[in-house]
Amino acid sequence: MLRLSKRLLFAIEAVVDIAYHSGNRPVQSGEISERQGIPRRYLEQVLQHLVKSGILTGQRGPRGGYRLARERRRISLGEVVRIMRQIDLVPDPLAEGGGSVIGMQVVRPLWRELQDSMLLELDKITVEDLCQRAQTAGVPSNAAERLDFTI
Repeated sequence: MLRLSKRLLFAIEAVVDIAYHSGNRPVQSGEISERQGIPRRYLEQVLQHLVKSGILTGQRGPRGGYRLARERRRISLGEVVRIMRQIDLVPDPLAEGGGSVIGMQVVRPLWRELQDSMLLELDKITVEDLCQRAQTAGVPSNAAERLDFTI
């Protein structure tokens, strides 16, 4: 079932934060945690799952952190939602067997259609779109400070 969980919100906020603030250096989890108000212990779990899923790359070390694995215009909100649904520990009631005839033949199929429609809409929204919204809203970015021109 498509539901908005804290974990999903943390994932979306972290991905957009990384895209918006990275410049050409990685963003450390502590920075994301501080800016977004996400508890660090939850954030690390989410970030590691996003690395395993190919949304982010991680770099170890004192100058390490996280970067997007692809251009921000090539990562959709729908992709992030699908990835986070895989680790959501809440069982999907639509996948459970049993129930009334109306529930099985009318209500559940309708709900699946609505979820599919919502995911298709989320697929149209990219991380780039969310970064542009942040810029339009006047959210300050650290990206310029993170540019490295060393040769």
